[in-house]
Amino acid sequence: METKYIKINKDDNVAVAISPLKAGEEIIIDGQSITLVDDIPAGHKVTIKDMAEGENIVKYGYPIGHALCDVKKGSWISEKQIKTNLAGLLEYTYNPTKVELDIPKEDLYFKGYKRKNGDVGVRNEIWIIPTVGCVNGVVGQLADALKQETNCQGVDAIVAYPHNYGCSQLGDDHENTKKILRDMVLHPNAGAVLVVGLGCENNQPDIFKEFLGEYDSDRIKFMVTQKVGDEFEEGMKILRELYNKAKEDKREDVPLSKLRVGLKCGGSDGFSGITANPLLGLFSDFLIAQGGTSVLTEVPEMFGAETILMNRCENSELFEQTVKLINDFKSYFLSHGEPVGENPSPGNKAGGISTLEEKALGCTQKCGKSYVKGIMPYGERIKVNGLNLLSAPGNDLVASTALASCGCHMVLFTTGRGTPFGTFVPTMKISTNSALAENKPGWIDFNAGVIVENEAMEDTCKRFVEYIIKVASGEKVNNEKKNYREIAIFKNGVTL
Repeated sequence: METKYIKINKDDNVAVAISPLKAGEEIIIDGQSITLVDDIPAGHKVTIKDMAEGENIVKYGYPIGHALCDVKKGSWISEKQIKTNLAGLLEYTYNPTKVELDIPKEDLYFKGYKRKNGDVGVRNEIWIIPTVGCVNGVVGQLADALKQETNCQGVDAIVAYPHNYGCSQLGDDHENTKKILRDMVLHPNAGAVLVVGLGCENNQPDIFKEFLGEYDSDRIKFMVTQKVGDEFEEGMKILRELYNKAKEDKREDVPLSKLRVGLKCGGSDGFSGITANPLLGLFSDFLIAQGGTSVLTEVPEMFGAETILMNRCENSELFEQTVKLINDFKSYFLSHGEPVGENPSPGNKAGGISTLEEKALGCTQKCGKSYVKGIMPYGERIKVNGLNLLSAPGNDLVASTALASCGCHMVLFTTGRGTPFGTFVPTMKISTNSALAENKPGWIDFNAGVIVENEAMEDTCKRFVEYIIKVASGEKVNNEKKNYREIAIFKNGVTL
């Protein structure tokens, strides 16, 4: 029998429509017959009791806001009848949650590239990275010429990554640009990198070279365009040398424990917290049980569910770091005169998400139930295996770039509305509903919508693990096939 609605948690006072429901239709929740007052779109909430003005609306077992008016049982409740409970900075108390996950370790491998420094990549690409936006045209021409000359034979891709920054920035903005570019240059998915500078920019190539620390000088080369005659000819000469080295690299068996994945959602809908995000949570716990690593970011989309993460911190020091992670981002919002709770986009609301708490409680399910092992500031790189939290905003491209930059081999991106973009690592799109997967096969790589149709979550996760291993071993996802590859760097201050 087709499932048409679901009550997610026993304490909820709303249910979610799996498929559209009609006014006058009868639904049965906890043995109680409820006649619908309104039409309920798929993914949206229906009240299962009468609610008074000011009463908390509960979904996933937690309040997601309060009713703005009296609401009758069987009514459609959207952003028009509900308001967030979120306010400004809060004081938090550490109440550690005991985590017990009985997940066996399996002898699983993927085919990856072992790098000279002991790191591992899931791609062997040649990247051309500008130190400053002034040379964006140069790096684009170099990438196009090398692709045409070699047809990418022996490497997975040849890509230039233009950006707007590297000059006219001050303070943290300048440091953020340096950190993200450093992290890209050192990323193991690149078999070779040409860094192209101008020569007079704030991000001076010689200083940036020192900022890299130890690096493989056979695979990472620099060119300063103001110091050479013909930058195109000189660049191609260096790239041919790099290409001849990178094309000899071969995939080898690598244990799954070496895999690092970023967890991201965008264009979320009412199914995100029921299908795709819990699927990622199940996978994240599985990967961590194998010794691997997952990273959750989008700090503003933790607001309203942050205490769940705080109480899963392995120790009080990590708890304090998580409190700072949350309150620093709230302070950032407040310093610009913006409220902390006005996050859901028009697409979120159309898909059934009414408040930031509702969005956060769905969003944080992507990281499963494992202990939090590490906290990373923006632009920093992974230091510990297991579940990490990373400081970055919710913006899809900025957050995905940050996940890739911290060392993730791929970004797992759940979506209910759909999006085509990708960052500089494979950006896998997991749909929350089957209609999206059917309508956008050129965007969606894996359909989690079957979880509310005909497949158990555990069976879907088993297929998902198999697919992840294929992608880590070289199977391209849609953003790679279409060459949708971009970067975006977080900016806060003035531009000179």
